[in-house]
Amino acid sequence: MSENTIKGKVKDALGKMKEAAGDTTDNDKLKAEGQADQVEGKAQESAGHVEDAVDTAKDSVTSDRK
Repeated sequence: MSENTIKGKVKDALGKMKEAAGDTTDNDKLKAEGQADQVEGKAQESAGHVEDAVDTAKDSVTSDRK
């Protein structure tokens, strides 16, 4: 699992917590920040999955040549 996958999952989770805090305290700005953090986290996690797929493909090609 790539570093981006992990960081993205963390950012998404923190965004969910921030959104919930904003919802609980009726703070629309905090809620919106949490939602934005979730979008960023999901994008970063997706980038990490792409990195993982590329690494797997490289490993497959490399092992096929042996």
